[in-house]
Amino acid sequence: MAELIDGKLVSSKIRAGIADEVAKFKTEFSVTPGLAVIIVGENPASLVYVRNKHKACVEAGMNSIEVKLPESTTEDELLSKIDDLNKDPLVHGILVQLPLPKHIDETRVLNSITPEKDVDAFHPVNVGKIMIGNYNLLPCTPAGVMDLLDYYGVELSGKRAVVIGRSNIVGKPMALLLLERNATVTVCHSRTKDISEYTRSADVIVVAVGRPNFLKGDIVKPGAVVVDVGINRLDNGKLCGDADFESLRNVASLITPVPGGVGPMTITTLLKNTLSAAREQVK
Repeated sequence: MAELIDGKLVSSKIRAGIADEVAKFKTEFSVTPGLAVIIVGENPASLVYVRNKHKACVEAGMNSIEVKLPESTTEDELLSKIDDLNKDPLVHGILVQLPLPKHIDETRVLNSITPEKDVDAFHPVNVGKIMIGNYNLLPCTPAGVMDLLDYYGVELSGKRAVVIGRSNIVGKPMALLLLERNATVTVCHSRTKDISEYTRSADVIVVAVGRPNFLKGDIVKPGAVVVDVGINRLDNGKLCGDADFESLRNVASLITPVPGGVGPMTITTLLKNTLSAAREQVK
């Protein structure tokens, strides 16, 4: 029976540490780390995410600046708002909640955030820094996965790791972080022929494809560590991941549940990034 990787537990411990560091930072520099979150429109899921981020910031002792803009906001108006936040010394991190309305170019918007305040680490400058291993900010979900693996003592050096999914947000940076830890990394995707050929030899599998119950227990090596980044809502309203939990629970040695696995770590990393960004800007 696989041991559950408890994202809520790990997240709460890391957040307690962040709150302590924020308190020390405020005492030392008389500056409160500030995170600005911009949301355009009334997407229900996005509103929940923004509310959760605000709550986490307040609990960590940070300033939370919410910028709510109507659906009709033009791209130029949004870019102007970001420019104001880029110049605001009280704002150390800027996050634009995705998705944006269809009339706004997401790439142009994300690239307009100054790299020092890009706490999502989506800007090409930050992506390049991750590529060469000289970074201050990391994409929140992949960094959260690494924190989970570290907490549970998963050895990566020399191990075979398979990442299923090649998105710029999760798959690609996840592969780079595993590679940096000396894992031998294979990235599989929708065009990969016979994914089971790779998963059956993997010591660690990170699945992030957005397909419910995609990874089955019969194509995973006994004792492998399975990290499920996916979150999908089934027709019956229940949430499930990209890994078929029931078929994997007697195969894997460690596995993340959905919900309660990777999810809580994403906002935790956002807090870490905001504090890191504030430190660099104060210097």
